[in-house]
Amino acid sequence: MHRAPAPGGTFPPPRWATAAAHAVSLIVLPSSLWRIALVLGFPAGYTAEGFVPFQTLYAQLAMVLLSAASEFIVLLTFGLVRPWGETAPRWIPLIGGRRVHPLAATVPALLGALGLTWIWSDLPWWWTYPHDDMTSTGGLVVGLLYLPMVLWGPLTAALAVSYWRRRRHG
Repeated sequence: MHRAPAPGGTFPPPRWATAAAHAVSLIVLPSSLWRIALVLGFPAGYTAEGFVPFQTLYAQLAMVLLSAASEFIVLLTFGLVRPWGETAPRWIPLIGGRRVHPLAATVPALLGALGLTWIWSDLPWWWTYPHDDMTSTGGLVVGLLYLPMVLWGPLTAALAVSYWRRRRHG
């Protein structure tokens, strides 16, 4: 099916890309919520001794910041399929209302995708490592919550390539 360019001269994102951007948000959310549960004092699968390190202010701050950063990156991923990823929103100082150069979004997205793929590449072997600080059920649940994260990098890469293909001649 051939689609016509939008009024701005670029093609709209394919349906699979929009679905992939939404999938990324659903992939990342469970791990963020799990970390917030730890911050709120719920052991979330840890033994009493294993949970102690998570009760420090530093650990709690780190978990909140990691969750916020993860969700912010997910929000940026939506820019690869939304109009504000092609034209900067007017409220942004200095660049508001200007067209986003395709490389300005594609290069960081591809570098991020590479980093995310590397970070999460070891996760499929989660169950082969000892988790003495977790209950057996906790280890299973945490592994299942985090396992979809292996898709975050490849989906982001696919979205970046799709964005580049749509925008390169626009």
